[in-house]
Amino acid sequence: MVTKRIIPCLDIKDGRVVKGVQFQNVQDVSNPVDLARHYSQSGADELVFYDITASFEGRALFTDILTQVASSIFIPLTVGGGISKVEDFERVLTRGADKVSVNSGAIRRPQLIDEAAKRYGDQCVVLSVDVKRVDGQFRVFQNGGRVDTGLDALEWIVQGVDRGAGEVVVNSMDTDGVKGGFDLELLSQVCSRVKVPVIASGGAGCKEDFLTLFREIPNMSAGLAASIFHFGTVPLGDLKSYLAENGVCVRR
Repeated sequence: MVTKRIIPCLDIKDGRVVKGVQFQNVQDVSNPVDLARHYSQSGADELVFYDITASFEGRALFTDILTQVASSIFIPLTVGGGISKVEDFERVLTRGADKVSVNSGAIRRPQLIDEAAKRYGDQCVVLSVDVKRVDGQFRVFQNGGRVDTGLDALEWIVQGVDRGAGEVVVNSMDTDGVKGGFDLELLSQVCSRVKVPVIASGGAGCKEDFLTLFREIPNMSAGLAASIFHFGTVPLGDLKSYLAENGVCVRR
């Protein structure tokens, strides 16, 4: 039985962890270093660090904060935000990242995925996709969910994996921050099209949402969440105990 991963996400803006609803109304949460250390000690399997305004502002990721976060944890760290060229991979990897997430940079130049996978290996390249329903189609958005690219999300994800992405994070903008459960329709379609690990993001509001995710989509690799962990709605230890008691294989 494949072990399912539970992954907290730190959305960073102006050096602070923030959280919004459906990518809007962003509010301050905490210091990223303190929160990262807490999750590392509380049983998180991995941690995701997104500099959420880097691409929109056309700047490089805040590597000073990244360095502090990476040095304070003992679990794998995926980092994204403002990744637009292979040199950006080098910059964040040398500061403690284990994997690098590409989003807007890969949309603008898909060859970035090929180049990074060739240099660092597929396992290092994570394709993060912000998806929203538009006229009945799953559409790709970029720049922190601000711009509709017109791309079909399912086709783009398949292309990204074919180019060398070793993992996919599917961010449902429709369910983000709503706490009504993961976007099972979208996630099922993604998992049926690719063979690499898929991470579900957006919509978790309670322990039962994770159980439903892993039961309804058995090949789902991981569940990612932010606000329910940040605000203590669902403590990580309680979530893992609950999943284990209900037959889901998790690391404890």
